[in-house]
Amino acid sequence: MRRAEQIELALAPRPDGMSLQRWLYDELRSAILSGLLSPGARLPSSRDLAARFALSRGTVLSVFSQLVAEGYLAGAVGRGSFVAPELPDRRIDSSERVSIKKRDGRASAHDRSGDHDGGARPHGIALSARGRLLARTAFQVSGRASPARAFRASQPDLDAFPFELWTRLAAKPARRTRRDLLGDGEAQGYRPLREAIAGYVGMSRGISCTADSVVVLGSVQQAIDLGARLLLDPGDAAWIEDPGYPGARFVLEAAGARVVGVPVDAGGIDVEWARQHVPDARLAYVTAGRQAPLGPPLALERRLSLLEWARDRNAVIIEDDYDSEYRFEGNPLAALKSLDHDGRVIYCGTFSKLLFPGLRTAYAILPDRFVDPFVAALSLTARHVPLDQQSVLHEFIADGHFGRHIRRMRMLYGERAEALEMAADRHLSGLLHVPRIIAGLDAAAFLPPGTDDAEMARCAAREGIETRPLSLYAIDRPAPPGLVLGFASVGSDAIESGVIALARVLARRLF
Repeated sequence: MRRAEQIELALAPRPDGMSLQRWLYDELRSAILSGLLSPGARLPSSRDLAARFALSRGTVLSVFSQLVAEGYLAGAVGRGSFVAPELPDRRIDSSERVSIKKRDGRASAHDRSGDHDGGARPHGIALSARGRLLARTAFQVSGRASPARAFRASQPDLDAFPFELWTRLAAKPARRTRRDLLGDGEAQGYRPLREAIAGYVGMSRGISCTADSVVVLGSVQQAIDLGARLLLDPGDAAWIEDPGYPGARFVLEAAGARVVGVPVDAGGIDVEWARQHVPDARLAYVTAGRQAPLGPPLALERRLSLLEWARDRNAVIIEDDYDSEYRFEGNPLAALKSLDHDGRVIYCGTFSKLLFPGLRTAYAILPDRFVDPFVAALSLTARHVPLDQQSVLHEFIADGHFGRHIRRMRMLYGERAEALEMAADRHLSGLLHVPRIIAGLDAAAFLPPGTDDAEMARCAAREGIETRPLSLYAIDRPAPPGLVLGFASVGSDAIESGVIALARVLARRLF
């Protein structure tokens, strides 16, 4: 724990007419009761506190003695004064809470949050309309430290990642002495990493670009957010696949877009439907390589039609290529961006699903005219991913470790996809249909018509089985009832036992 005397202790100004001793006592006691000074925290010494607030040391010692006597502080000879590990059985009543907020200007978490339903807000400041949209996140906001289990979606196998190798790269003595990694660096990203990314997408995704077109980001979500804010005005229409990725939907709506769900079938997003019904859209968000969540790639004729629409309507396409590297059958598919000759596609990829989620590193390949405003917006909002982390990732790619890891994981995940298919054939017949899995980290599986998939997911969760209902991805029309099953993060034995447990759950609920 950091020493308290190394931290500035902020106290509210003394009200007129209040004695110094009473003021100091009230401020310290309130800070302890409100949690601003947590149990075990070390207070500044009486000498330091007296000098900081122009008090006599005797005044400070008197206040410390009173707080010790009341059980708020504990003292030890030679060690100073600490907040007691267990406070007296006294709580701040409502009048004291109001008093504390008036003195220090800090509201409680409840007061800061406001209501999300737009109703009356008697406490604190209300969220804005955009704030309420941003507050309905599609993501888990609390940490998930539990080991992966069947069928956690969208997560790679962390046990299979070569962390020892990564640690050695990060610990190289040469890196620790490089001054170029200690400064701000370019908001666009570490240039050697951008060069490595440009080479990688050229070989693996058929995209012809240079490092000047690459921007390094913290996530694909960040790329969608910045793209929406830069390219859309409030009320502009934006296409999104239906069912489709809720994270994109929410961030587009938060940017003020009129989000239009476009039907999806075996050929991907129905471009002709969208051109007939909402031709004036300014942006389209697509997962062309593997549609999220249903899985089919976008057919070639629809790719060409989508690009033609964007050119004719002066619109932009955001292509989220989130896990197409893991394709188990057929030849690798080139990205939609590889067909873009008019600068209409923003291509987004992520290392967080390919390597490990905590890496929080992604990238966007931008049309030339978008690079400068995009980088300027990035510098204004989030700055950039830590340079040292970008440097390690660059070496991981440049030394060939990334390519070897992808090939190894493609084989491993392919085996697990096959294990899921076989287990489903044995145990889920008539309960849940798992189509042929040809790519990705997870698969959409379909329940009998009329089934409440959200209820099935809740029942499975009570038995320790993680799934996502397909209804979670619905935009403007109901999604087919089903569950998204992740197979990449757990071994074949866990997949088998998970399918058996899921079959028991579904059998109890469906029959």
